[in-house]
Amino acid sequence: MFKKLAKIKFLPNNFQIIEDGDYINCAVSGKKISLDRLNYWNVELQEAYFSPKEAQLKRESLEKK
Repeated sequence: MFKKLAKIKFLPNNFQIIEDGDYINCAVSGKKISLDRLNYWNVELQEAYFSPKEAQLKRESLEKK
């Protein structure tokens, strides 16, 4: 199903595909995320998250610093 890792630039309400592919990796869990299911990311960190759970874990880890 997943063939090629994409390169993405994350924008506030969208993302731009820099290099074609069909998935991206979650910055927290490492899970593969199909581009058509990509809903969670951090613009400042330029990271993608598999679900709200991973996004929350990242947020909590940043707040501890």
